[in-house]
Amino acid sequence: MTAILPIDNILPQLGKALANHNRCLLVAQPGAGKTTRAPLYLLQSARPEDGRWLLLEPRRVAARLAATYMAAQHGEEVGQTVGYRVRGESNVSKHTRLEVVTQGILTRMLQSDPLLEGVAGIIFDEFHERSLEADLGLALALDVQQGLRDDLKLLVMSATLDVNALLAVLGADTPIIDCPGRSWPVETFYRPPLSREAAQLHQSRVIREALDRHEGHVLVFLPGIAEIRRLHKQLQERLPATIDLCPLHGQLSLAQQQAVLRPTPDGKRRIILSTAIAESSLTVPGVGVVIDAGLERVPVFQPRSGLTKLTTRRVNRASADQRRGRAGREAPGFCYRLWGEEQILPAHGEAEIVQADLSGLVFELLRWGVNDPAQLQWVTPPPQAALASGRQLLATLGLADANGALSSSGKACARWPAQPRLAAMLEAAAKHNLLPLACWLCAWLEESPGGGDIDLATLFARRPVRDAPGADGRWFRAARHWAGVAKCSLTVDDIAPLPGLLAKAFPDRIAENQGQGRFRLATGGQAWVAENNTLARAPFIVAAELDGQASGAKVFYGIAISSETLESSFPQTLKWRTDIRWDDSAGRLVGEDVRGLGALVVERRPLGKLPRDAVAAALLSAVRQRGCLRWRADDLQLLGRLRLVHKVVGEPWPALSDQSLLDDMEAWLTPHLDAVTRLDQLDNLPLRQFIFDSLDWQLRRQLDDLAPTHLQVPSGARLALDYSGEEPVLAVKLQEMFGQTVTPTIVGGRVPLLVHLLSPARRPVQVTRDLANFWKTTYFEVRKDLKGRYPKHPWPDNPLQAVATRHTRRHSER
Repeated sequence: MTAILPIDNILPQLGKALANHNRCLLVAQPGAGKTTRAPLYLLQSARPEDGRWLLLEPRRVAARLAATYMAAQHGEEVGQTVGYRVRGESNVSKHTRLEVVTQGILTRMLQSDPLLEGVAGIIFDEFHERSLEADLGLALALDVQQGLRDDLKLLVMSATLDVNALLAVLGADTPIIDCPGRSWPVETFYRPPLSREAAQLHQSRVIREALDRHEGHVLVFLPGIAEIRRLHKQLQERLPATIDLCPLHGQLSLAQQQAVLRPTPDGKRRIILSTAIAESSLTVPGVGVVIDAGLERVPVFQPRSGLTKLTTRRVNRASADQRRGRAGREAPGFCYRLWGEEQILPAHGEAEIVQADLSGLVFELLRWGVNDPAQLQWVTPPPQAALASGRQLLATLGLADANGALSSSGKACARWPAQPRLAAMLEAAAKHNLLPLACWLCAWLEESPGGGDIDLATLFARRPVRDAPGADGRWFRAARHWAGVAKCSLTVDDIAPLPGLLAKAFPDRIAENQGQGRFRLATGGQAWVAENNTLARAPFIVAAELDGQASGAKVFYGIAISSETLESSFPQTLKWRTDIRWDDSAGRLVGEDVRGLGALVVERRPLGKLPRDAVAAALLSAVRQRGCLRWRADDLQLLGRLRLVHKVVGEPWPALSDQSLLDDMEAWLTPHLDAVTRLDQLDNLPLRQFIFDSLDWQLRRQLDDLAPTHLQVPSGARLALDYSGEEPVLAVKLQEMFGQTVTPTIVGGRVPLLVHLLSPARRPVQVTRDLANFWKTTYFEVRKDLKGRYPKHPWPDNPLQAVATRHTRRHSER
């Protein structure tokens, strides 16, 4: 008999909510049974003619195991009423009414059939993990629901949800159903590492402590497969054979994963070494102890470099609590945290959309017919910088045209269920009868099996010929999957076309040798390989994998490519163009005619006379690289006047920030660069005049009235105003202001001047915006202090009736 779970009590409420609404939120705590019970209930409540339900899981492991479990609960083999589809594997039939899929599968289903014919509803499970594909899938599903299928049901469920953020896109009237979990108390211990203790020694020491103190299996959370392998090797050498060591990660086969998740038939204790896949969705039976390394490995995209870097970082508090809860699913448990109790963890993890490469998302949106992501509803809107980087990559790959829409090549590439880079490569391979080699390359790029050498030519020469355990087996199985997609064999007679194919996927990572193992990428960035590596002597390489550093990125894998292959793969390299740039070391402009790709040069030849337009563009580029224009004092005064008027009056007066002036140099500075060939010449130009001349004539006429350069004071003198600071300043000798009680103003009386009243030695004795108050109060303190030091200057008892003067008392008496 199936045990009663907390979710069972609220299933009727869930069914009623979805009967009356087409959207619903289910917040169910760990152990509630939401992943397997809720979908089966909705399936049983629905009529066959209503269509099938889709259950989205964030990982292939969870999708396959959840489908297998629910099929067993239904008394059938998986693939009948309950089936699953993940990348490279499908187990469904014409009888399937509940289909468990990974999130990327939903996007492909929507793109091929926006109406989702035959689908009654979609369940987004574990939405709190906020994968990029889940966010995109929800945005597209909402678009379908609003525009095409108001009968489509959407259920978003998780253990922890940002309810307010979801309601903002789903609607305030969306029903929210809360369900408690089922868990036992878990006692927590903190075990930070000893001084200079290696990670594996620390982990194995705590594991041995837990084995001695507690019963049950031990689940160890580690950031990645490499850490699992290292700890596995160390534990094998130290633990008795009576304990099973069981890795658990996404690269294992379904049978291997299922074996870990089944009870042990021989009663042996297990130590399960797992990545974050055991954090949610899966229940590992018999676990009484969790040991958490407190780390996670996530890909973080860097828009400036266009590279994604795998980053190992502290786990967030919500994930740490999820991991701890794994020890209390069946009985009271224990959790060992491998950090100090005083360690502060971030409350939640960031949504993947804010830290991922968005080229795939941009590609899917263009396929959907959306140029601006703001047309869809997002729980977290995609960042503009990453969107811009994604659009740039699509343009570089030739998948988007000059208007940002899908090009003909982009439309052709849409047939491949792959990221844009791989889709571009597969389409090129199909045109040149190279699909078998492309399938091997796609498989290698996805699985990254390694092999001890960074030269892909060497690795591919040793590619596996059959299925096998380990990395080679994963590579072979992935290649076989892609051969099924491409409907081709895996027979490759010649790997010579490999560099050209790789270049189609990574045109931005083609690099030119600069000597001593340093390479310049087509994007202008820098990369390097060890000088003793054979690739260090290649004139050009394609870097398939870099470490993500913005400058000086290490090449993990690459291949040499000839200039002839570059020319045949990229016809634009056959065209000569003029390249003029500022050479910091030489202190001058250098120019030449070049053929190449981006910053990469295949061939160069001397240039005669420097073209005027190119010289101006190179000078402006040098200024931008330096980051500033060299303003002189007079320039700053004009800028201060214009910025003040813009601040007070607004349009049509320009803002003229430092950045906007740099951005707009082509408009206001380029026309004056005819005779300029050096930066020092540019720095000596009358920039203030050029800015003034760029203004509309009406604004030029009004400027002196609104923000005058000089002001006449009571002494009759005409004094310059200072606009170089935050406020306009009138610096004037105190005696020159006798008799004036009204503080001078500018900009039509809207801006009072900050008056710096000076001593006879021209040092400030008072700063004020209220002259009347100064004469009534502060003046007499100043007079008492300075009269003895400056007896030749007038210090009247009544300054309001005295004659303003810039001279001494003797001069005034003549």
